[in-house]
Amino acid sequence: MSRFFIGILCFCFVGQMGYAQFEKYFWEKTLRFDFYHCGDNRTESYYFDELIEEPYWAGSKVALVDTTGYGNQMFKIVDIATDEVIYSRSYCTLFNEWQTTDEAGRTHKCMPEGVIFPYPKNDVRLELYARNRQGCFEKKFEHVIDVKDCFIKKFTPRYETFEVMYNGAPTNKVDIVLLPEGYATNEKEKFRQACEGFVREFFSYSPFKEKALQFNVRAVWVPSAESGVTMPGEQVWRQTALKASFYTFGAERYQMIEDFQGVRDVAAHVPYEYIYILSNTQKYGGGGIFNFYGISAANHPTRTGKIYVHEFGHVLLGLGDEYGENAPYSDMYPEGVEPWEENLTTLTDFGRKVIWNGLLDSATPIPTPLNEKKLDKVGVYEGGGYAAKGVYRPWQNCLMNNLHKTDCFCPVCTDAIVRYVDWLCR
Repeated sequence: MSRFFIGILCFCFVGQMGYAQFEKYFWEKTLRFDFYHCGDNRTESYYFDELIEEPYWAGSKVALVDTTGYGNQMFKIVDIATDEVIYSRSYCTLFNEWQTTDEAGRTHKCMPEGVIFPYPKNDVRLELYARNRQGCFEKKFEHVIDVKDCFIKKFTPRYETFEVMYNGAPTNKVDIVLLPEGYATNEKEKFRQACEGFVREFFSYSPFKEKALQFNVRAVWVPSAESGVTMPGEQVWRQTALKASFYTFGAERYQMIEDFQGVRDVAAHVPYEYIYILSNTQKYGGGGIFNFYGISAANHPTRTGKIYVHEFGHVLLGLGDEYGENAPYSDMYPEGVEPWEENLTTLTDFGRKVIWNGLLDSATPIPTPLNEKKLDKVGVYEGGGYAAKGVYRPWQNCLMNNLHKTDCFCPVCTDAIVRYVDWLCR
């Protein structure tokens, strides 16, 4: 029997086993666990807020337990009766980024957060983990969930929704929801056109172009009281649906939203896994956080598509920024700890970067000198993760680095995206 048919049989067997596990433990809807993430630059704590039942489950029914090693946070759902981990996902948060700012050394703060998972049939224990300074996950919080608790709130839809691109059932697709920020009541058609533009631009870049049939894109229409976005550094304030703001952490281009629970409230109107917010502005900038959300200008005159795919590289699988310029952070990648991001290394444990090593020529020196004549050569180039020294990237110019000088992802990022999309769509 050929390797091809053996592979097909193995894939089908794993799929059947995964579906059986899903049917054993879960209903086809979502349970959302909301909490507050609090602390300063040295400590973090978690405080339960509420549980919400949402009507759809868009995630895989096979890829239930996360073994990627990605993320700075992780949650696990443990079946009480068997003590078995039946679901897990890693992610990152805006709060963890705030912890690396100077402000976090002077004060404490809380941010609203929430995680989603398929609705359990039986009582479970939710466990929250965070990476320590050595890069290892430590359990920080746990909460027992009575799935029949009368205080689990039922989600109530309030907003109009529409499909932008549909390619099949959500459980074996990557499902993106587009949300509007700063679109006034009379700008619904402008938002619809921005959604169509997102799909047109996003899927013009590889490898998303080649993987387009593995994606669905839906949108939720929620108008803002005012048109435009908030820019505190320019004394521009707007009343908007999702409360986004430029100048996050004092960085002019960084546009983010602290109220993640409010974002989830809007996203829940459709089946979704990944949230992307289209901001009604031409101002360059935005942000993206792994398994959290992405946001950027929907009306930038020249680079909208590049911004979309760059930020979604963060959102989808946590690809790191490959530029070495100063950022409003300190110590994002501490010396002696290997980054979990596929496209960054401190050379502490570079050997575990399987994708990167597989694409590296054996004759390439590590570190690799910059060479403008060999821009398409995979190497280990210094400068990345907001640091000019001590952090390395695989290519000289990648869409995770310089949007001015390139139109493509490097081979390392490309390979990582393809593998992760295939894992999600099992």
